[in-house]
Amino acid sequence: MTESAQRRGLNTYAEILSEPETWKRCLAALDASGELHRLRDSLPSDGEWLFVGCGTSFYLALAAAATWSLLTGETARAIPASEVLLFPKLLPSPSRPILISRSGHTSEVVEAGNLLKLRDQPPALVITCGTGTPIEELSPRLIRLPDADEKSTVMTRSFTSMLLALQMLAAERAGSTEFAAALRALPHQTEPKMSGIDSAVCHLVQSRRFEDYVFLGQGPFYGIAQEAMLKITEMSCSYAQCFHTLEFRHGPKAIVSPETLVTFFLSETGFESEVSVLQDVKELGATTLVITNHANAAVRESADYLIELALRVPEAARAAAFVIPGQLLGFHTGIRKGFDPDNPRHLTRVVMLGSSTDGDSGRGEP
Repeated sequence: MTESAQRRGLNTYAEILSEPETWKRCLAALDASGELHRLRDSLPSDGEWLFVGCGTSFYLALAAAATWSLLTGETARAIPASEVLLFPKLLPSPSRPILISRSGHTSEVVEAGNLLKLRDQPPALVITCGTGTPIEELSPRLIRLPDADEKSTVMTRSFTSMLLALQMLAAERAGSTEFAAALRALPHQTEPKMSGIDSAVCHLVQSRRFEDYVFLGQGPFYGIAQEAMLKITEMSCSYAQCFHTLEFRHGPKAIVSPETLVTFFLSETGFESEVSVLQDVKELGATTLVITNHANAAVRESADYLIELALRVPEAARAAAFVIPGQLLGFHTGIRKGFDPDNPRHLTRVVMLGSSTDGDSGRGEP
């Protein structure tokens, strides 16, 4: 193996494995600054929450909006920035937009923020890992997580760290000190499990090759399933799809074969119904990977591969940890197929398209 081949994906791999430690640093910084407490008291109170992002940041928006609604009882939804730009009449009014961009430069997000301001719906909050970026000019309220930024093109620890920050803000808004304490405990509980998760995923990838990948999740885990789908697409150029778990029965199950790896992100709330789908899919001949907090006998019988996290935190607080196996699946599959996950094909780190607002062109961000 050449030296360049041996170095493939080193940054991505290190960044995935660094996630629990990165979460500690980000949460400690937020606690020390008191920023979330100040934001809680200054956020607007009218309208529907609108979480806006592109690519990974949109899937982050899905997971964050779900947690926000579950914790606060307030209506929240996620929407791609492109929908804001192309179909603004479909937006709720009034709304309280939250803009998400790792780089802070993503053209569609910045343009969406400017359009929302023109429609008298200025962004209520922006969150980024960048510093001194255009997105920061769109709202006086800002969460910045520079410790979570990556060298790699593909977002991994920035996804989970920004998700945790938004979940912490939801806990502040809801007055849920218990949920906030659970989020602070999450990195300490996840860290000792990282080696086992990595070994399990590596074994799976080395033992089988698949033609298709399907990711299934419900509630707070639907955005996690979407993000896992994107990771294997970006890092290994594999064909992948994502569905709500119970929706997989309604047509998509036609693709099932032994060469299809179907990954289930099992919730507790919908556990029995989701396990029923797992059993159906296994009977149809799929190869199954199950990511769950605790497995019962039915899960063990139907799972070809099982990752049991056993985290002692509430369901929604596990979302950031649940995506790690999906990130590692994308990484190890990419390495096995000869790709460099640090430099995915056709992708660059920031999407900055030629537009009337930024005048830049040419670069791309996942």
